[in-house]
Amino acid sequence: MRVNKLLAAASLVTFCFAAGAAQAETLQMWVRSGIGASFTKLVEAYNASHDDKIQMTEVPFSELVQKYATAIAGGQAPDALSLDLIYNPAFAAADQLEDLTDWAKALPYFSALSPSHVKLGTYEDKIYGLPLSVETSVFAWNKDLYKKAGLDPDKAPTTWEEISENAKKIRGLGDDTYGFYFSGGGCGGCMIFTFMPLTWGAGADILSEDGKTATLDTPQMRKAVDYYREMVKADVVPPGAASDTGTNFLSITNGKIGQQNLGAFAIGTLVTEHPDIHFGVSLIPSVDGKTSSFAGGDNFVITKGSPRADIAKNFLEYAYSLEGQKVMAKYGSLPTRSDIAAEVLKDLDPRMQVGVDAIAVAKTPYTLQFNDLINSANGPWASFTNAAIFGDDVDDAFATAQEEMQSIIDNAQ
Repeated sequence: MRVNKLLAAASLVTFCFAAGAAQAETLQMWVRSGIGASFTKLVEAYNASHDDKIQMTEVPFSELVQKYATAIAGGQAPDALSLDLIYNPAFAAADQLEDLTDWAKALPYFSALSPSHVKLGTYEDKIYGLPLSVETSVFAWNKDLYKKAGLDPDKAPTTWEEISENAKKIRGLGDDTYGFYFSGGGCGGCMIFTFMPLTWGAGADILSEDGKTATLDTPQMRKAVDYYREMVKADVVPPGAASDTGTNFLSITNGKIGQQNLGAFAIGTLVTEHPDIHFGVSLIPSVDGKTSSFAGGDNFVITKGSPRADIAKNFLEYAYSLEGQKVMAKYGSLPTRSDIAAEVLKDLDPRMQVGVDAIAVAKTPYTLQFNDLINSANGPWASFTNAAIFGDDVDDAFATAQEEMQSIIDNAQ
């Protein structure tokens, strides 16, 4: 009898160990290449503190969307994905993502999550994606160049008239010093990120609210184009801007650019990699002085039918915890929760707060045709910004882009 009891006890222990081992699973997650240390460190922290693990696979950014779509079609998709939020609506509309609505709305901090990310993660009133990494666009200026040009290095310009005048004074320093920079050589992603806030803040947009009508030709957009054209004409913008497809997006880091609209991620880049550049950041003024920003970054999505959806949710809740938020912020990512943002950033560079402030006014175009309309280097938006700012016929640039955008929208219906 005693032997039987010992065997039974041993079997029970073996079963418990086996059950425990079975409960620990590995979630497969894809991310775009170069996602940065903030996310890789988050995964490392999660794996170190949880039985379940996250297996992160980096996929080249230019291939991620197509590879994910192919993997879904072949039944080989990862459990979860860090997906550029602009592509959320298309995958949700194709019924390829897990519905997170009830779980998301039950999160006690749901209302504190980045509103643009939640909006882009929503399709037909259901939530399929939530913010993972948040990015915004901000205005930056080189304080040393401001001072040399006789400007107040601690005073942020609040209108484009000021920015233009400051640019001329900085250009007056001569040689290869320029007052303003932007990547205008067919970089649709660059220009939607840095240029559209000029019109959003003034109440205009390039698409209707439902995304079915192109609304490019507005007084606000024409005014924004005029500001940029005048700066180009005044020679305050380097000639290379006309052909830069994004390669020199961070030109302010060379110390020869006085002002530039950038991503908030550049704050960390400047601080850690270019400590010799003294800079200030503020929200981007629109053509009427109000502020705006572009909300970029990634949403966290779960592939529909994943058997490890609960693990994915646990991971995202960890990312949203104070510990997770601090890990990401330490390596340059903005907080995704406004309710704890101040605590997350309290020991970090105070300029990061500007990026957080931008979240409240940031926008992202909502369309199932984002790539064809905006991101494509040969698409109507990229072609328009280049032609309207650097070309000779502004009216033709507006008319052509408006027609092409509407055609893409209509053909997708």
